[in-house]
Amino acid sequence: MSSLMSEIKVQSLEVPTRVQVTRPEQIVRIEALPTRVGLRNQLLVRVETQDGLVGWGESGLSSREDAVIAVVNYFTQFLVGQDSRQIGRIWQEAYRSQYFEGGRVLTAAMSAIDIALYDLLGKRLQVPVYQLLGGKQRDSVPTFASFMAETIEQSLADTRILVDAGWDCVRIYPSGFDNKVFDPRASLRFTADTLKAIRSEFGGDLCLGIDLHHRYTPAEIASFANMMPAGTLDFLEEPIRSENPNAYKMLREMTSIPFAVGEEFASKWQAAPFLEQGLTQYMRFDISNIGGFTEAMKIAGWCEQHYVDLMPHNPLGPVCTAASVHMSAAVPNLSWLETRQAPTESLGFHDDSIFPKQIEMQGPAYVVPDAPGLGIEINEDAVRASEAVHVECPHLTRPDGSVTNW
Repeated sequence: MSSLMSEIKVQSLEVPTRVQVTRPEQIVRIEALPTRVGLRNQLLVRVETQDGLVGWGESGLSSREDAVIAVVNYFTQFLVGQDSRQIGRIWQEAYRSQYFEGGRVLTAAMSAIDIALYDLLGKRLQVPVYQLLGGKQRDSVPTFASFMAETIEQSLADTRILVDAGWDCVRIYPSGFDNKVFDPRASLRFTADTLKAIRSEFGGDLCLGIDLHHRYTPAEIASFANMMPAGTLDFLEEPIRSENPNAYKMLREMTSIPFAVGEEFASKWQAAPFLEQGLTQYMRFDISNIGGFTEAMKIAGWCEQHYVDLMPHNPLGPVCTAASVHMSAAVPNLSWLETRQAPTESLGFHDDSIFPKQIEMQGPAYVVPDAPGLGIEINEDAVRASEAVHVECPHLTRPDGSVTNW
């Protein structure tokens, strides 16, 4: 009996210990790199795998980059060592690994990581990202262009520049947009007169919209809509804040102008009432805030069900632009992608010394690239050398001294 027990013990000691296997696809490093590009900061996220492959993403929560960096660092603690190809699973774990789910800070960090993982997988498989999304449905992505002007004459001149350059969709900002004191009602009449002048000058073929930056109330917007003849505006972008869908429902009943809403959204759940209740006619989500490709494609399909076209928010840099172009190429329901590279804006967001290879524009459209991954190249040394600066968005007041929306 004792000899049998000895044999058993010896046999148990000879069982080999489990060896940790490393694979080329495993994540070994995630870095959040804030950098100054032109007139704004950009928060890039770099993801590297065991075999040295690197993918890039971008977060969209401008002016709150430090908060997003902290979340990226939290995620890094459990993402290092994971298979970078399991993008959907990683998204779910990042979203569900805390009790307090969601929110723009969390999803801005998730977005950047998700975009970087798609960039990595495209490079690994040697295919452009849009192939991972079902293939491209268009060879170029049409855009709308913007300008900000304080006089009607300048607005007409800037619209002429864009129309002559080939744009058929133009967006303006309201008068007094950059003032520290913002009087909503004082701006409405002049803004309405500006839009009427543009429509009169350029006729009905031009698609004309305005970004109201959610600075108004439903009553103010209803008054604004009544100041213009029917057909003056093709879309009202973000007229009021989106926290309360019922306020949009009230506003929807006050005007027939189509709404373009969604750049504030951080999930499919925030988008849901706006689609289900017909509260927006264009979906404006930002791929660098909504949750990356993983969440964007789900919402795009939901929009298709409701005959709502995408009009994605894209005010950041070349990484966000590239991701937006790939997503826009892969969906059937797209109207225009926002661009900040039109000749009426000199913002410096697409500095080619930092981003030597970017998505190219031909006239008013982005050319869908065929290169693997996102199809861009980044000068890492330049990214690390260009330090981000502290930025605080304007803290606006009304003439009576009360705080209002920026």
